[in-house]
Amino acid sequence: MGDRWSVEVDRGVCIGSGMCVNHAPGGFALDTARQSRPLSPETDADERVLAAAEGCPVEAIMIALAGSGEAVFPPEE
Repeated sequence: MGDRWSVEVDRGVCIGSGMCVNHAPGGFALDTARQSRPLSPETDADERVLAAAEGCPVEAIMIALAGSGEAVFPPEE
């Protein structure tokens, strides 16, 4: 069985570029204020969701392992 991820978007940082929706259309959507939100707060590990987080121009997307809270992205330094 694969990892489960907890996905959050810092709406105070999000600039509504839509890059996340382009990378992972099933993982993110823009609301009426053009702010990103995950379609589900928890998801199976998915390379498209990771690509969305990595491609966010302001790093507004955080991914952690569900349960443990260990950072997936951005990685802890």
